[in-house]
Amino acid sequence: MAMTASADIAHINGIPLHAPGEQLAPQLLRQRACIELLRQQAQQQGLLAQDDPVPQEGITSAAATAAIEQLLEQALSVPDPSEEACRRYHAAHPTIGAQGERVYLRHILFAVTPGVNVTLLRQRAEALLLELRCADEGGTAFAEAARKWSNCPSGAEGGDLGWLTRADCAPEFAREVFEGQEIGVLARLVHSRFGLHVVQVCARQKPQPQPFERVHEAVAQQLRHQTWLNALRQYLQLLAGAAEVVGIDLDAADTPLVQ
Repeated sequence: MAMTASADIAHINGIPLHAPGEQLAPQLLRQRACIELLRQQAQQQGLLAQDDPVPQEGITSAAATAAIEQLLEQALSVPDPSEEACRRYHAAHPTIGAQGERVYLRHILFAVTPGVNVTLLRQRAEALLLELRCADEGGTAFAEAARKWSNCPSGAEGGDLGWLTRADCAPEFAREVFEGQEIGVLARLVHSRFGLHVVQVCARQKPQPQPFERVHEAVAQQLRHQTWLNALRQYLQLLAGAAEVVGIDLDAADTPLVQ
């Protein structure tokens, strides 16, 4: 059932994307808008009942989720990339499918748990980070601090995590640790779903590039994914152009629906 949105509420064709007075981060608001565009298009295509409930707090019905998946399968055509395109991409990105990348880590975890004062926790973590970056005594200060402060069981071992690959880490932790080339105590706190980490990189082992024949399918998958994202962006632009979009800047969406 359609609803009438007030002027201060972002909406798609009158369907509100948030509660009155609620402030959402721009990326979250754009994501909700994109999903609502697709949900309404699924209704127009007869893939979803007209009485499908309006999403609450950005949560769509199970039927709407399935209908959107079906809509995208019908609307987005993703051809297989040619071998020539795959070879060009591999030449430009030789680390795709590379093997053997590892880092030897120690960390001190300040866990974010219910009821904890995050501001004070961050201040304590940042103070310790500065203290350890200024220490110059062979690394014993880090081990002692881990035993005293870390909320991870590794604290008993001086924060030692050993050799880790990207797959061993939470994705957001891996991005922070593996994207750089720093050795030593990292200059910033690393944020993860578990809390705040003071991280020391003791050693890095670089990935070993693999020949094209071994990673052909991985390269093709990457190119298919990029093509799908481009097709999705274009499709959403068409839907937005035909809709009443109020209170959202959809042009700023870099990778809609994909976080």
